[in-house]
Amino acid sequence: MESPRLVNGGVLVGLVVPDSLLLPAYMALRYEGTEPYVVRATVVLLGSGKAVEWVLGRDLLIDGLNGPSGEGNVRMWPVPGHDADAVYLSLSCPAGTTLVEVPIRPMLDFLADTEAVVPRGTEFWCLDLDTELTHLLAE
Repeated sequence: MESPRLVNGGVLVGLVVPDSLLLPAYMALRYEGTEPYVVRATVVLLGSGKAVEWVLGRDLLIDGLNGPSGEGNVRMWPVPGHDADAVYLSLSCPAGTTLVEVPIRPMLDFLADTEAVVPRGTEFWCLDLDTELTHLLAE
């Protein structure tokens, strides 16, 4: 049984490649109330079995649904001309940059479920600071 502090979701996405083609992929999404600021996204290229996991800021995803959000390695913005039904998610690492086209509706539903677990603005109260401090001091 799934914990009430855990939200799993997923969405069919398109990896944008040269010539503006979209390769079908699946993005599995996971949110845990014990890590209230982040969403773990695993992108799998369909047919290849190759998967890459990213740790994304929940606020970046929420803000990116309405306008440009993020900087550096992870950025998100609405797709021009798609009448607000898709966003681009740019993921960069030393090996290169991946551009993912994500439909908004499933992402909105997933993020609403995360806010039911931990409302936006209350994340700090979900942190176990004693455990975090013990972990930091042990290093």
